[in-house]
Amino acid sequence: MKKLLLLSLLLIPGVLMAKTQKLNSFEGIMDALKEGKVVHAVFYYKDCQLISDNEIEDESVDAVGGMKIDTWEYFAKGSIRNKEAFVVTSTSKLIANPKGKGYVYNYVKLRIYESGKVKITANYLDSVTHEETMTENFFTKVNDGENGAAHFFAH
Repeated sequence: MKKLLLLSLLLIPGVLMAKTQKLNSFEGIMDALKEGKVVHAVFYYKDCQLISDNEIEDESVDAVGGMKIDTWEYFAKGSIRNKEAFVVTSTSKLIANPKGKGYVYNYVKLRIYESGKVKITANYLDSVTHEETMTENFFTKVNDGENGAAHFFAH
């Protein structure tokens, strides 16, 4: 009986981990979302093009971020005068400002295009006045296994 319990405890994590699927394309992401799977995104900002205050920066911040895609909308090509299909999602979390200036809402909006391009918009909003205190736009593509700083996983 103890051997069976020990074997079960050793196998369960492997079975649970095996369910994670790397998504390497817009189509893979959309299929997972349409199937109701939980999709997580992980961004390596240092490998993205950064536009801050409407200026292209030479380097991006060496940081990693992520979000769960749990509320999203898909827009087919031409549905809102858009040239290509895309899916959009966003999230907002109250965080301690990394620059030590109190609390801010960290609002992140993610747009994934059918071409594989990805736009990540990060805003800090003052927790009291909701005034925007920072805006940054990061541009990359869906990681296809070799290139792209936006990684997606389905569970």
